[in-house]
Amino acid sequence: MAVAVMGEIMRLDKFLADMGKGSRSQVKEAGKKGRIYVNGQVEKILKRKIDPNIDQVTLDGELVQYRKWEYFLLNKPKGVVSATEDKRYKTVVDLLGKDGRRDLFPVGRLDLDTEGLLLLTNDGDMAHRLLSPKKHVDKTYYARVSGRLPKDAVQIMAQGMELEDKTRVMPGRLEIAAQGQEEAEIYLTIQEGKFHQVKRMFQVLGCRVEYLKRMSFGPLALEEDLLPGQYRRLTEGEIESLRENAP
Repeated sequence: MAVAVMGEIMRLDKFLADMGKGSRSQVKEAGKKGRIYVNGQVEKILKRKIDPNIDQVTLDGELVQYRKWEYFLLNKPKGVVSATEDKRYKTVVDLLGKDGRRDLFPVGRLDLDTEGLLLLTNDGDMAHRLLSPKKHVDKTYYARVSGRLPKDAVQIMAQGMELEDKTRVMPGRLEIAAQGQEEAEIYLTIQEGKFHQVKRMFQVLGCRVEYLKRMSFGPLALEEDLLPGQYRRLTEGEIESLRENAP
């Protein structure tokens, strides 16, 4: 996990706010009440500068660890919006609870009614590279679809297609896990993330996506025991794998 480097100087109030310990005003109030200590001494001047790689900061007796870059794997549930703030719905950042911090954001988005793997980070450079179609980062979805799939559905997806609004999408890899007369269970791997892309691709085939869940994103895979709404930090190995997938 990334740590601060020598000489990374920042204001105490910014440090605490960035680490998810409250808004600037909440942090300021904590300082007034003597709840903040720096190197064992109470500190009420929150505009003072600290080096988070050297100075030890505690709030209410708990050491505040500094992490410059954060990476979380979230199993996004239905009804939660892939955004940092929203006036109507709970956001994916809200689900991080005490681990949430104001600079985190989702890498890409999943629709409101879509579940599954979502990466959250504050590493803008990595996010940009992971989302670039030029990097060919695989995203695999599980879906239940209604309607009869054409016999050549796999080939149609593999060739790339034109959506109903004339938007061209790159080739996708379709695997049919189960198929009935008017329904099917499928896995679809794509390398783009256009608006409602999976749903729109199946519309071209005359089918409707009834349930959609993202199962993997690049080298990251969703574990069965990570329930909807739960999350975990990425391991160092996973972070390195992401960098290798989007150099």
